[in-house]
Amino acid sequence: MKLRVSAVQYHLHTINSFAEFAAQAEHYIKAAAEFGTEFILFPEFLTTQLLSIGNGQGEALSIGDLPDFTEPYRELFSSLAARENMHIIAGTHVIRRNGRLYNTAHLFYPDGRVAEQPKLHITPTEVDEWKIAPGEGLEIFETDKGKIAILTCYDIEFPEIVRLARAKGAAVIFSPSCTDDRHGFYRVRYTSHARAVENEVYVVSTGTVGALQTVDFMRANFGQAAVITPNDIPFPPRGILAEGELNQDMIITADLDLALLEQVRRKGSVSTWRDRRTDLYPDWKA
Repeated sequence: MKLRVSAVQYHLHTINSFAEFAAQAEHYIKAAAEFGTEFILFPEFLTTQLLSIGNGQGEALSIGDLPDFTEPYRELFSSLAARENMHIIAGTHVIRRNGRLYNTAHLFYPDGRVAEQPKLHITPTEVDEWKIAPGEGLEIFETDKGKIAILTCYDIEFPEIVRLARAKGAAVIFSPSCTDDRHGFYRVRYTSHARAVENEVYVVSTGTVGALQTVDFMRANFGQAAVITPNDIPFPPRGILAEGELNQDMIITADLDLALLEQVRRKGSVSTWRDRRTDLYPDWKA
């Protein structure tokens, strides 16, 4: 089975209305539709762009204002997913639940369903500056092209959670990201490669580019989209099926062949999943 995926290097810049945000998101989705994309990934903290609309007094909105945009956010991407018959992973949006803020990835199905995966591992900045709370469980999403998981940015740096996703049947890990410098970017990028090798899965990653000049902690972004594979024949030697140009406003597209994953798992040069030493360390079994 094959599926076509796109990943958006989303350009953050100051806007004046939700309508501007909607038009920019729709632009990328229309572009992906022209390539026959079935799954499109937007970056983490996509909706922080809405904070730049401001409060009418020359000041940006605060992170606590983002949940006020949840209903129009969900309506926008639900309508686009249905119209284009596409699965949309609309980055992450900060929601409020029981008085706490959660940095939450949203998956919009073509049939109107909306699924959520809160970020599980929270960075110091998210905790100290924005009071973001961690999610409490891993979700595996059933689609007509198989099982997927969504692990946001810092999540991909923890091998245990990706092992669990693989044990639960996920063949593709979508990883929306937001990093402000090279160090953060390469932490996410290198560990994405490690997770693909360890678990014999695809990792689709992307990040924000551009800047929000009035929004604290979103003034700098360093990002690049990539579709990452295991490092074995018949995949590309560098484990990169597609990648964007660093820090450019663009979209990448690639076809994922799930049969190749099964081929490598059965008779690859190595078998990192089958050869785990679960007699020496605890692990999850498929």
